Amino acid sequence: MMENVHLAPETDEDDLYSGFNDYNPAYDTEELENDTGFQQAVRTSHGRRPPVTAKIPSTAVSRPIATGYGSKTSLTSSMGRPMTGTIQDGVARPMTAVRAAGFSKAALRGSAFDPLGQSRGPAPPLEAKNEDSPEEKIRQLEKKVNELVEESCIANSCGDLKLALEKAKDAGRKERVLVRQREQVTSPENINLDLTYSVLFNLASQYSANEMYAEALNTYQVIVKNKMFSNAGRLKVNMGNIYLKQRNYSKAIKFYRMALDQIPSVHKEMRIKIMQNIGITFIKTGQYSDAINSFEHIMSMAPSLKAGFNLILSCFAIGDREKMKKAFQKLIAVPLEIDEDDKYISPSDDPHTNLLIEAIKNDHLRQMERERKAMAEKYIMTAAKLIAPVIEASFAVGYNWCVEVVKASQYVELANDLEINKAITYLRQKDFNQAVDTLKMFEKKDSRVKSAAATNLSFLYYLENEFAQASSYADLAVSSDRYNPSALTNKGNTVFANGDYEKAAEFYKEALRNDSSCTEALYNIGLTYKKLNRLDEALDSFLKLHAILRNSAQVLCQIANVYELMEDPNQAIEWLMQLISVVPTDSQALSKLGELYDSEGDKSQAFQYYYESYRYFPSNIEVIEWLGAYYIDTQFCEKAIQYFERASLIQPTQVKWQLMVASCFRRSGNYQKALDTYKEIHRKFPENVECLRFLVRLCTDIGLKEVQEYATKLKRLEKMKEMREQRIKSGRDSGGGSRSKREGSAGSDASYVDPLGPQIERPKTAARKRIDEDDFADEELGDDLLPE
Repeated sequence: MMENVHLAPETDEDDLYSGFNDYNPAYDTEELENDTGFQQAVRTSHGRRPPVTAKIPSTAVSRPIATGYGSKTSLTSSMGRPMTGTIQDGVARPMTAVRAAGFSKAALRGSAFDPLGQSRGPAPPLEAKNEDSPEEKIRQLEKKVNELVEESCIANSCGDLKLALEKAKDAGRKERVLVRQREQVTSPENINLDLTYSVLFNLASQYSANEMYAEALNTYQVIVKNKMFSNAGRLKVNMGNIYLKQRNYSKAIKFYRMALDQIPSVHKEMRIKIMQNIGITFIKTGQYSDAINSFEHIMSMAPSLKAGFNLILSCFAIGDREKMKKAFQKLIAVPLEIDEDDKYISPSDDPHTNLLIEAIKNDHLRQMERERKAMAEKYIMTAAKLIAPVIEASFAVGYNWCVEVVKASQYVELANDLEINKAITYLRQKDFNQAVDTLKMFEKKDSRVKSAAATNLSFLYYLENEFAQASSYADLAVSSDRYNPSALTNKGNTVFANGDYEKAAEFYKEALRNDSSCTEALYNIGLTYKKLNRLDEALDSFLKLHAILRNSAQVLCQIANVYELMEDPNQAIEWLMQLISVVPTDSQALSKLGELYDSEGDKSQAFQYYYESYRYFPSNIEVIEWLGAYYIDTQFCEKAIQYFERASLIQPTQVKWQLMVASCFRRSGNYQKALDTYKEIHRKFPENVECLRFLVRLCTDIGLKEVQEYATKLKRLEKMKEMREQRIKSGRDSGGGSRSKREGSAGSDASYVDPLGPQIERPKTAARKRIDEDDFADEELGDDLLPE
C-alpha cells in the first residue's frame, strides 16, 4: 500500500515563489532624481521621442507570453523597459503589482507588513445628511404618514373608533401635502400610489366603523374611480356592505354584482362570499327565489353550513316541501373537516405521548373544532325543528323523516336530541300524554339520553303536582348521570315540595358543584335559605345570581324581599327601584314601594307609587283601599268616592265598600245623595245594622218621617243579634277567639308576590324555559333539552 505513496522532496529545484525578494534598481522610482542617466534622458530629446509601437510586431505574430513560471523569452515595451514577468539577471518576477501586494522597498527597511493600509487610521466620517433638502423632507413626511395609518389601525383594533378616525384624517391631510411636495420636486410618475391607496382605504374603513356612511361611500368612490389603482374594483364589496347596513338593498345588490364581475374566477373563495351576501340581501328583500338560486350555486361550488341553513330558510319561506328536504340533505352532507375525538385518547402508557395528547386536548385548534361542531349541530337542530312540522302531513311524520336522515349521516348522536325535541313540541301543543310517551321511549337508551329524558319527565310530573312520580324519575336521572345538574335540581325540587328544606339544599349544592352556572339551583337554594330563615345566606345566593342575570326581575324582587325581612327598608326600596327600572309597569312592585314608603312615614311618595300601581292595575283591592283612605285623611272625600265605587264593583257582595261611598257623600255634605245610597244599601242588605243606624241618624237630622220605621227595624235587628250571640256563646266551650283580620286591608297578604305573575316561592324546574320562553331568562339546560 505504501508503494503508491510519494513524499514531497524537502527542496524543490524549480521553486515557484523564488525570486520575489530580489530587487531590480531599474524599478526604483523614488531614486530617479539621483539617477544621472535618467536625468540626462529627460533633459535631451531622447526622452521626447515618440513610442516605437509601429516597429513592434502585430498580435498575429506568434511569440511567447512571459509568466511567473519562468518564461525564457523577454518582452520589452515601447519605451525599451522590460515588461513584468521578464527575466532580469536570471530572476523571474511575478506579474502582480509589487506595491499592491505589499512588497516594497519600505518593507525591506523593516516597516510592518500592512497590505490593507490599516496603519493610515480610521476612515473619515460619513457625510452628514442635509435635513433641509427637499428629498429628505419628503422622506420624513412619508414616514409620518405611514406611522399615522398604523396608529389608526391599532386604535380601531382597541375599540377607540373616534381616535382611529382622527388619525386617519390626519394621515389623509399629510398625504395630500406629501403629494404636492413630490409634484414640485419630481415628476408625477414618482408619486407613491401604494401610500395614497392605503391612506384612502383606511380613511374609508374608519368612516364606516364610525357609521359615517356617506363619507365612507365618497372615499370609496374616489378610490374606485381612480384608474391608477389596480384591483380597486373589489372595494365595491365594501360599498355594498354599507348600502346593506343602510337597508338600501337594491344598491347593495348592484354593487355586489359589480364587484363579482371585476373579481377573476381564480379567486373562488372571494366570489363565494359575495354570492353569500347577494343571497342574504335577496332574503331581506323577500326575493326568496333569487336567494335560492344564489345559495344553490354556493352549495354546488363550495358547500358551507351557513349557506345550507340559509337555503333551508329560503325554501321554508316559499313553502316548497321537496326543496326543503333536498336542502336539509345538502346541509347534513357538508363536511366538518375536523378530527375525530379518538385522536385525543392515548393509545398507550407512554408518558411522552400522554403529555403530548394532554397539551393538544384543549389547545386553540381543538377549541375551534368544538365551536365548529357546536355550530353545525345548532344549524341542523334548528333546521330540523323548523321544517319537521311542515314537510309532511303531521309534524310527527316530519320529525321521523328528519331523524332517519340524521341517523344516516355523520351526526348520528343528534337523532336522540331530535326525539327529545319532538316531545317538547308535543308539550307546546298541550299534548302531555304524547310527550310523556315519547320521553319514556328513552328509558332503555344509553345513560346520557336516559338522564335527559328522565329529567324532563320529572319536570313534567312536578308541574302537575305529582311529586311521587317526579321524585322517581329524578332518581332515575341522577342514577343515570350523577353529574347532571338539572337532574339534581329537579330532585331537590321534589324534596323541597315535601318540606325537607335541609335535604333540598344539599341537592342544590351538589348541582352547583357540578355546574356553577346552574341558575335554577342557585335561585332555588336562595328560596330554601329563606324558608330556613337563614337570610344572610339567602341574600348571598341571590346577589350571586344577580351577578349572572343582571336584569332578572325575579332576582331583584327576591333581593328586595330579603332586605325587607331583614328589616332594612332603605335597601329594600333601593332594590325595588332597580326592579321597576326593569319592569316599569309592574303594579305589584309599585304597590310594594308605596307600602314601604308608607311604613317610613313618607305619605307623598307612597301616594305616588300607589297611584302608579292603580293606573296599571285598577283592580287591586289593597291599593284601592289605601288611595280611598288617603283622600279621606286629606279631606278630599269627593275624590275617594270613585275608588270605593270601583271596589264595590270588584266585590259587590262586600257591603263595606258601599258604606264607604255613602260615608264619603255624608262627609262632603251631600246628605241627600248619602241618604239615597244608604237606602240602596238597605234594600240590598236589609240585615246590615250599620246601614240602619246611619239611616236613623240622617232621617233624624233631616226630619224625615221614615225615621220611626228605620228605628223599629234597627231595634229588632239588634235584639236578634244579641240572641244569636248568646246562643253562639253558650254553645262554645271557650268564649275567647281571635278577631279575624279585616278583609282587603292594606298589607294583609304576608307573602311577597312575584312581579311576573305566579308566586315566587315555588322552586324553578330545570326544563322550564323549553315550554315558556318568557319565563326565567337565559336558562341553560345543558344536555337535558335540545339547544335552540
